[in-house]
Amino acid sequence: MMEEKEILLMKGNEAIAHAAIRCGCDGYFGYPITPQSEVLETLAAEKPWETTGMVVLQAESETASINMIYGGGGCGKRVMTSSSSPGIALMQEGLAYMAGAEVPGLIVNVQRGGPGLGTIQPSQSDYNQATRGGGNGDYHLIVLAPNSVQEMADFVDLAFELSFRYRNPAMILSDGVIGQMMEKVVLPPFKPRRTEEEIARECPWAANGIGLKKRKPNIITSLELQSEVMEQRNLHLQRKYKEIQEKEVRYEAGGCEDADYVIVAFGSASRISQKAVEMLRQRGDKVGLFRPITLWPFPEKEIGELAARVKGILVVEINAGMMVYDVRAAAKYQVPIEQFGRLGGIVPDPSEIVEAFDKLKAMNE
Repeated sequence: MMEEKEILLMKGNEAIAHAAIRCGCDGYFGYPITPQSEVLETLAAEKPWETTGMVVLQAESETASINMIYGGGGCGKRVMTSSSSPGIALMQEGLAYMAGAEVPGLIVNVQRGGPGLGTIQPSQSDYNQATRGGGNGDYHLIVLAPNSVQEMADFVDLAFELSFRYRNPAMILSDGVIGQMMEKVVLPPFKPRRTEEEIARECPWAANGIGLKKRKPNIITSLELQSEVMEQRNLHLQRKYKEIQEKEVRYEAGGCEDADYVIVAFGSASRISQKAVEMLRQRGDKVGLFRPITLWPFPEKEIGELAARVKGILVVEINAGMMVYDVRAAAKYQVPIEQFGRLGGIVPDPSEIVEAFDKLKAMNE
């Protein structure tokens, strides 16, 4: 007889914290900032150091926290941080170091409006920063975009798995809508933290001092002063990124089989767009919804195939237009592609999306 799963009601930020404890996370290092402070607050309230030995530490700054992730990940530990847009901006140097040194780790960004300090209200205006690296050099983060509290919980373990599989930092790119809203969620089952022996076996590259009698010391660094060697290291990274693009694309498509038009949206914008699609379907418009789940790697092939058989695409995102450039490139400009978004922390209404669709349809027909 299968064990009945417990259904709980909690915020997206709380789900992140509970999932971290349950998936064998070794340490969380973060700093409070609205609208993601509940991650740290929930971890502090749950006291996982008493039950699993997980370390929870409020660092003195976001810069300190990302460097703690660099150190913990370099030892082969499952470590993570969370912040919101201005705080994530402060972490970019550390993220570039991690990517260059191939150090795994999880970063959660619960986005708010900008630029600068901006507002505490939701936004999706960190898309370019997340998908283009954000720091210096040629690198990518693996970027997962949840659109529900359930996915906030599910993506923690998935992000860790992908991060360690490819020795690459991974980001959960959420926003204030999903971080603050409450929904029913089934938390993942508990799994123990890995032992030092398991880490030594699974992460032979780790600089943890384990197995030194059998190997030379491991050195974790992104620095290389010889250009020829640095080029080879970069070429290695590019081969890895190509493998990730070939194997790890994730997306969700609804109502696209018979669609004349498609709305492309991620995260909370996809939830609002789903309602707009229902409204359009009810009045007779054949509209589908395509939701990229991995923002990097981006589902280029799938969007290209959609563009070859629809009349137009509307990209909905809570920013001035960022993902729309990736959609246009993937679609190879085969069809008209327009973007609709709200700025300053304003979340669009489904009726506004319907109005934007009508403009696209009128231009096309």
